[in-house]
Amino acid sequence: MPALDIGRDAAHDAAQRELGKPIYPRPSLTERLSEWFDELLYRIAAEGSTVPGGWFTISVLILMLLVALVVAFRIARRTLRTDRGGQGALFTGQELSAAEHRATAEQFAAAGDWASAIRHRLRAVARHLEQTGVLAPVPGRTATELARDAGATLPGLDSEFQSSATAFNDVTYGERPGTEAGYRLIAGLDDHLRSRTHAASSTGGGPAQAGGWAEVR
Repeated sequence: MPALDIGRDAAHDAAQRELGKPIYPRPSLTERLSEWFDELLYRIAAEGSTVPGGWFTISVLILMLLVALVVAFRIARRTLRTDRGGQGALFTGQELSAAEHRATAEQFAAAGDWASAIRHRLRAVARHLEQTGVLAPVPGRTATELARDAGATLPGLDSEFQSSATAFNDVTYGERPGTEAGYRLIAGLDDHLRSRTHAASSTGGGPAQAGGWAEVR
């Protein structure tokens, strides 16, 4: 009898055709999934042997693909969160007073957690403006809306409000690290507002009016 000369691929295909005949019992879904996975591994192994460099090249390509997917996912998430930066609420969770937010911010600053310090210090600014009647409390107000409303009411501090809102949005929605400079910027704005309120209270003028804030620097 002459020897049969049949390749590995041809033998595999012939076995698959034979097992696919009606005389054999139909495999279950689990078995079909297992066979599909085995077939996939077989095809990958067969094709991998023909690639220059073999499995080393394939491993490098797979690793590069995984890295690219992770980077793309992080960029997409950052883009979505950044786009949402003007929409995220300034306040979340339990309501605190301006003094409580200020004290919490100082604690985070002392620990070097500048992102948390920035968030709480701007919340202190917003709460201070609400408590002194400069701005009406608005549920769900964002940092961007705070800068817009406060800047319109206190034009002399408009640039400081805008920069403070940007610092807040960067660390809260842009996933950027907080910095001491960013915190000191907001702390300076807070100090300006508090000193003007204290001066107005000392003279018995009551809550500061919008017109008097323009000169505060």
